[in-house]
Amino acid sequence: MATKLHFSLVAPERELFSGEVDQVDAPGAEGDFGVLPGHAPFMTTLREGRVTVKDGGATKLFDIQGGFADVGEGGLTILAERAVETA
Repeated sequence: MATKLHFSLVAPERELFSGEVDQVDAPGAEGDFGVLPGHAPFMTTLREGRVTVKDGGATKLFDIQGGFADVGEGGLTILAERAVETA
């Protein structure tokens, strides 16, 4: 089982984040979900909301406006219609 999750957040303009993290929480179209290392594969649409990226004691926050999330063997990729990092 993997100890870290590879996460990539991509918006039309650029890739906002790419790296190894402990957990990602995202706003799924049918409800919020969290992804940890070794999560079962799935794909879902996203609604407007906040993506929370946790790595050790550090947390990064991104506001997104729709898109898609794909969890696979390579980790989690979010393709957002619009995304910005929040403070």
